[in-house]
This record gives sequence, structure tokens and C-alpha cells, in this order.
Amino acid sequence: MTDSTTRQPGAGAAQAVIGPAEPTERPRPNVRRIPPAVRIRKVGKHLLLIAFGALMIYPLLWMISSSFKPDALIFREPGLIPGEFTTDNYVHGWNALLHPFSHYLLNSTIVVAGAVLGNLASCALAAYAFARLNFKLRPLWFAIMLMSIMLPIHVIIVPQYVLFSELGWINTFLPLIVPKLLATDAFFVFLMVQFFRGIPKELDEAARIDGAGHPRIFFQIMLPLSTPALATTAIFTFIWTWNDFFSQLIFLTSPDRYTVPIALRTFLDSTGQSSWGAMFAMSIVSLIPLFIVFLLGQRYLVRGIATTGIK
Repeated sequence: MTDSTTRQPGAGAAQAVIGPAEPTERPRPNVRRIPPAVRIRKVGKHLLLIAFGALMIYPLLWMISSSFKPDALIFREPGLIPGEFTTDNYVHGWNALLHPFSHYLLNSTIVVAGAVLGNLASCALAAYAFARLNFKLRPLWFAIMLMSIMLPIHVIIVPQYVLFSELGWINTFLPLIVPKLLATDAFFVFLMVQFFRGIPKELDEAARIDGAGHPRIFFQIMLPLSTPALATTAIFTFIWTWNDFFSQLIFLTSPDRYTVPIALRTFLDSTGQSSWGAMFAMSIVSLIPLFIVFLLGQRYLVRGIATTGIK
């Protein structure tokens, strides 16, 4: 009786002679070699960018270095490494003025907080009106709003001063905060208008079918989708208001109301008795909030600028 699984003769010997099949080699990827000329050009571009970056950041590094030098060595030693290291400038600068420097930081915080909240509320409402509402002469009013961007502050500062003087607001924070509640910063209105126009109108129509009005659409649909534009407005308002010197110098006359930019100016004396080290030290202190706000909101800032105008 024969087995059904009988092997063919010679099959095992042939397999022993030939041996196991060798794995096929994978084809090597075609690596594109960069020509030496292109590589040298890229390295040259990077070195040029690094040189320009170092040139731009050098004043900041010099100010940081000067804040740790005695006043007599600040302009005598122009290098970045202090020949004599001291922290007295920070101690002296913090208590050199009529009030501790924290008092001026608090004043600037009050002005900045009011300006940021005012711009967020008023500019968002104005932008929603231009982007979603249909009213008479809307293109004309929008064009007038854009034309106001070209007006320098020096043109309107005198009428504003007369108006605020009649209202009794001079030497208060109201002239620096109340105009922000009236959507006077046309740049942020235009920024939000462009962002609102990029939001599909089908969302508004679906909300109206559900019985939602303009307030509900604005607060529950438009604002949650406009986080990048709102963050961009808040960051720019914070930076511009914190660094504003001209308006605050005009409307704030009492040392009790001084903000950080005006307080820094008081370290300089026209008679030559200027406290350069203390001024540089407090300048570094005043820059810390700006760096923190920019670092925390950098992601939203880039998204807000990149997506503005996309339809």
C-alpha cells in the first residue's frame, strides 16, 4: 500500500545542493547629493541671518550688561562683559523716585487692562457690524474707518485734550481708557472684519433657523471662532499701550499717576545728573511683562495674522 504523500525522488538532494533561497536585496534609495555651490550658498545665508540677528539684539544685550555696571563705567566700557559687576542699580532704581517702581507698574497695568478690554469689546462689535449686518452706506462708513488709520495722533491730540479738559478728565486714566471703548483703533476693527468674513455664513443661517438672533450669534458662534484675532488684538494693544509715552505724557501730569514710560523718563536730568544704571535696570524690569505676554500669546499671534484675509 503506497503513501499518498510520497516525495519525488531527487527533490531532497536538489534542495540540499541549491540551499535555502537568499533574500533579495532592497534597492537603495536614490539620495540626492547637494552640490557644493548650493551648500556654500545656504551656509552663507545662515551666517548672514545670524549676523543681522546679533546686530539687532546687541542694543538689548548692551542694556542688560549696563544695568549691572556702575554709572561711571557704563560709557567707559562699551563691552558686554561688565568689568565690575553690581546689582545696586536695581535696588537704587526701584526706590529712586517719589514712589517705589511697583507703583508705576501698577498704574501701567490699570491703563493696559482697560485698553485691552475696551478694544476687545468695542472693536469686535464694530467688526461684526461691518462683516455681517446690512445697513445704509456701509461701504462709505467702512472706507471712512479705514481712512482714520492714516491720521497721526499728533493731528487729533489737541482736540482730544480740549475735550477731555472740558470733561475734567486731565490727570486721570480716563482719556487713555474711554476712547478704547468706542472702537477708535481702526486697525483692529479692520483685522477682525477680515477674520469674520472668513467664517462661513452658513453657520449664521443655521443659527437663525434655530431661532438665534444677532447677540446669540455673536457671543456663541463668532467670538469662540475668533480666538486668534482676539488674541492678536489683545497682544498688540498691550504692547502699544505699555510702550506709549506721548499720550500718557500729555494727559498725566501728577507723579502719582505716572506710568512706566514717564517714570523711566524721570531718571534723565537735563542738568547732567542722570541715573543711567538705574534707568537701564528699570527698563529691563519693564520689559519683562512684554516678553511674558509675547511668549504666551505667540501661537495665537501667528495664527491671527496668518489667517486674516483668508476667504
